[in-house]
Amino acid sequence: MPTRYAKNATLPILIAIALGMTLGLVSPSLAIEMKVLSDGFIKCVGLLMPFLLFVLVSTGVAGIKRAPQHRHVVRRIIVYFQLMSCAALMLGMATGWVFNLEPSAVSTPPLPPESFLHELSLLSASSTLYRVFTQSLVLQVMFAAVLCGLLLGRGSSLGNRCLGWLEAGVQGVFFVLRIILKFAPLAAFGAMAFVVGKYGVSSVLPLLKFVLVIYLVSALFVVVVLAFITRLVGIKLTRLISYLKEELLLVTFTGSSVAALPGCVDKLEALGCDRQLVRLVLTTGYTFNLAGTNLYLTTAIMFLAHMAGVEIALPELLAVLVICLVTSLGSTSVAGSALFTLIATLNILQLVPLEGVGLLLGVERLMKCRSLTNVLGNCVACLAICGWQKSIDREVLKQALPTQ
Repeated sequence: MPTRYAKNATLPILIAIALGMTLGLVSPSLAIEMKVLSDGFIKCVGLLMPFLLFVLVSTGVAGIKRAPQHRHVVRRIIVYFQLMSCAALMLGMATGWVFNLEPSAVSTPPLPPESFLHELSLLSASSTLYRVFTQSLVLQVMFAAVLCGLLLGRGSSLGNRCLGWLEAGVQGVFFVLRIILKFAPLAAFGAMAFVVGKYGVSSVLPLLKFVLVIYLVSALFVVVVLAFITRLVGIKLTRLISYLKEELLLVTFTGSSVAALPGCVDKLEALGCDRQLVRLVLTTGYTFNLAGTNLYLTTAIMFLAHMAGVEIALPELLAVLVICLVTSLGSTSVAGSALFTLIATLNILQLVPLEGVGLLLGVERLMKCRSLTNVLGNCVACLAICGWQKSIDREVLKQALPTQ
């Protein structure tokens, strides 16, 4: 998304939000019907996502393979993503434990902790990986894109022609996505009207503690972990957030992280980051580096465990961490995927009754911090890995994001 469009899109989205809130207060029944606007927007963006990921990842891998200075970048990307995933999962688990997220008005019968321990066997772990891969279209597209990029990276004449077609495909997908983004204010209007009309304030009070803790742990991850990484890169996190404010605003009020991808690509390239690395890190990060989703996963599991009266000891905590690392591979940045990932994780763990997930549906659309943390975390990852690879123009970065 070009910067000019992003700036012009801010005011219409804010107006749409105000109108949506007004409709929700004045006519709740009509406001609930507006949900179709946000759902339609998210579905359109979601339909484009496999194509967008394929062309960006394949061209990114091909460019990396042709650049000898990026020989070790894949290993570094994997290490970085796994470290961030572990940090987010453990922070969410610790926060849920400290705040003891237990609503007093709800109780469900606990399940014996032994019922999920057999899932830690090697055979079960391998079958879990197989299920995650076969049921996730995004992972399959990623795998095909990596193979395609490796083949195109050989530099043959046919490969060069195919790479040119894919580059044209990138521009084509971005063009279609920019058209869809013109309807972002309608999506923001529909989402805000639905939330206010359907739930209001009083209906979400029993889960207010859970929502507040999710926002708190997301803010903690941003101001501690992400701020530390940006300091290592040589910039201030506040400067980066200000630089990306249009994209973050778009994510906040449409509920779609993918909608911010074109703008993030353009802006990170404008910061002096290597073009191919930007594409590879950002697009793979939209599946493998979802810090906000990981924070939500373990915090929600701790919440549901306390709600069900399940005592979680250290072995069970380790089991939750391992299983979440696997199931989070099937997550995407499409709205609602975090809840599906949570359900899949609970199905494997058999730690708490799945009925408890129904409680979280009432506040699902309030979890804007997840998407914001995901997008900001991927932008920080791109800067960190480009800096690690010495593939960033420091002068351009300093001019765009001055430290003083």
